[in-house]
Order: sequence, then structure tokens, then C-alpha cells
Amino acid sequence: MTVVELTRFRVSPGLSEALLAARSAMLRDFRVDRDGFLDARLVRLADDEWLDIVSWRSSADLAASRAKGGNRPGIQAFFELIGEIVSSEEGTAVEEPT
Repeated sequence: MTVVELTRFRVSPGLSEALLAARSAMLRDFRVDRDGFLDARLVRLADDEWLDIVSWRSSADLAASRAKGGNRPGIQAFFELIGEIVSSEEGTAVEEPT
């Protein structure tokens, strides 16, 4: 089964467009540097909050990614736009995309 990382965060007002512009470079760096990275979806919520839904092959792959932090320029640029982490959780998908 796929491991799902759910991270809810806020950006400062006015930085949403910069966040979206930085997203493609972050995903490119994840594909190159993060073993077990499967895919990601970014959801815009109300009040400058976002939900990042990231799928991983395993909990070990997610843990290894967290340990690396913002080690590549695209990842770091995206992370720098996050003003506050609201919550971060890990779960197991019980349904796979069709």
C-alpha cells in the first residue's frame, strides 16, 4: 500500500503565486532526489492555507525524505515560502487511484 503524507500549511498573504511558481522546480527535485516519491497534489484551502498530499512507496522513503529537508534549490525555494506548518500527518492509502 501507498504511504500518504498530508501537510497543511499557511503562506503569507501575497505569496500564493510565488508558491505556485516554485512548485514545478520542487517536484522536479523530488523526482530526481527522493527515492520512493510517487506523486503529489497541492490543494488550496481558505485563508492562505494549503494542503500538500504526497504519495510515497513506504514510510522509510518518507522518513528519508524528511531527513533530507530542503537539500536541493527547487525544494528549498518552495519550503522558504511556507510561513507556518499547521499539521503534518502520515497515513496509508486504502484505495489506489483508478
